[in-house]
Amino acid sequence: MTHPIVPLFGLGTFRLKEQAVIDSVSTALSLGYRAIDTAQIYGNEAEVGQAVAGSGVARSELFLTTKIWTDNLAQDRLIPSLKESLLKLRTDDVDLTLIHWPSPGQAVPVAEFMGALAEARRQGLTRHIGVSNFTVALMQEAIDAVGAGQIATNQIELHPYLQNRFVADFASGQGIQITSYMTLGYGKVLKDEVVQEIAAEHGVEPAQIALAWAMQLGYAVIPSSTQRKNLESNLAAQSLRLTSTDMERLAALDAGAAGRLVDPEGLAPRWD
Repeated sequence: MTHPIVPLFGLGTFRLKEQAVIDSVSTALSLGYRAIDTAQIYGNEAEVGQAVAGSGVARSELFLTTKIWTDNLAQDRLIPSLKESLLKLRTDDVDLTLIHWPSPGQAVPVAEFMGALAEARRQGLTRHIGVSNFTVALMQEAIDAVGAGQIATNQIELHPYLQNRFVADFASGQGIQITSYMTLGYGKVLKDEVVQEIAAEHGVEPAQIALAWAMQLGYAVIPSSTQRKNLESNLAAQSLRLTSTDMERLAALDAGAAGRLVDPEGLAPRWD
């Protein structure tokens, strides 16, 4: 397996605003987190930048990800919007820039925004580029535009109830890493009897089981929390090894399309 571009473990900041995100990022960095995931639409890039600047952690030690919102996908808007993100994040470049969602109704062609994203990388604004919420067909379009080897990751909803194997297998075959968001399934996964049983057997928290499962499959995870104890617990999932029996039991929880939690009308593509 090639060395993944995206660190397997990081901090997500979705839904965290103002002081909550400053505190979360600051605490996470003090605990040893080194990858931070944000997005233009989260409205918290400036606060993430503030927390990073105040952390004392060298920029070279961090892996920062942001995502281009759909309003900024057009060729003349993508790079200016990314430059704004960099100002807010107080950095000359980010490590990874993703297309957050495909253009609604294909208003902006995939080739146009992927071309603009590749140009942003050529200009030194981002070290790596990738996509998010892309189906197999959309990934193929992105590959046709810039080449498979150029796409670092596809960040998708993926948890034990929605294992998204068709998308994950295609990505893997193209050398595209999968980043799992919503790995804990809005907390639903933590209440699952199987997950709780496996957690009890290992003497760990249910969240650690879900995170370890995803990482053991080679997926990057970006759980978020505002609680220090949860941030510490999530971080410890990196050293947890599940047995093949554990992995089989978790694989059996897949509910397919019925397990999907994120399906925004007018934004979501036609899912695989």
